[in-house]
Amino acid sequence: MADKGKMEQAKGKAKEAVGKVAGNKRMQAEGKMDQVRGEAKEARADLDDRAREAGEQMRGKHRKK
Repeated sequence: MADKGKMEQAKGKAKEAVGKVAGNKRMQAEGKMDQVRGEAKEARADLDDRAREAGEQMRGKHRKK
């Protein structure tokens, strides 16, 4: 999922740049939104990974007792 987030951010940067060159404010705004969406996907993937790791640690500690 983090890879999808990075891809969406890159797509957004490109769209924003094209919008600036073309003078298209809507395309610039869409590019910025794509970047924010990509950052959110990355953050979600990071949170999922941390939760999974915490769960694995808890299961591991439970088994050792």
